[in-house]
Amino acid sequence: MWRSAPERPGKAHGITWRMMPSGYPTAMSVTHGIMAAMRAVVQRVDGASVVVDGETVGEIKGEGLCALVGVTHEDTKEKAAQLARKLWSVRMLGDEKSCSDIDAPLLVISQFTLYGDARKGRRPTWNAAAPGDVAEPLVDEVVAQLRALGATVATGRFGAQMRVSLTNDGPFTVLLEI
Repeated sequence: MWRSAPERPGKAHGITWRMMPSGYPTAMSVTHGIMAAMRAVVQRVDGASVVVDGETVGEIKGEGLCALVGVTHEDTKEKAAQLARKLWSVRMLGDEKSCSDIDAPLLVISQFTLYGDARKGRRPTWNAAAPGDVAEPLVDEVVAQLRALGATVATGRFGAQMRVSLTNDGPFTVLLEI
């Protein structure tokens, strides 16, 4: 099954290999020294909204998920579809239910700052974040895929200065990397 994987984690075959807790190696590409994967910070919420220039542009009421989505250079439509499936099926809601189980809404907000790197100096760099012309269609694809699955999805406005309000239920926050 893992014939091309090295026996030990590290760099081999032009990619970085990492040993998983299960004992199986997994491949991760590396962008600017950071493991590259489409990211989402997902919070279980009891209502959430996004306001741009005093106007509410996206809102969900009641139990649901708020997903802050970050895109990096190597992300693809396939990764966006995977992330959408994960968001729709992840069991983060009450009684270990998913949005698909109880038809709970999602608020999806683009957030390039998920790829901020502050390991050096006092100011984060954004080198690992995909530029807007790459990121926007992929965030839109996550939303489209969620809607195709039957989800009720509200969104922020790409590239805008947004004010996000939410009531974190739990609190319960998970980092997803696809």
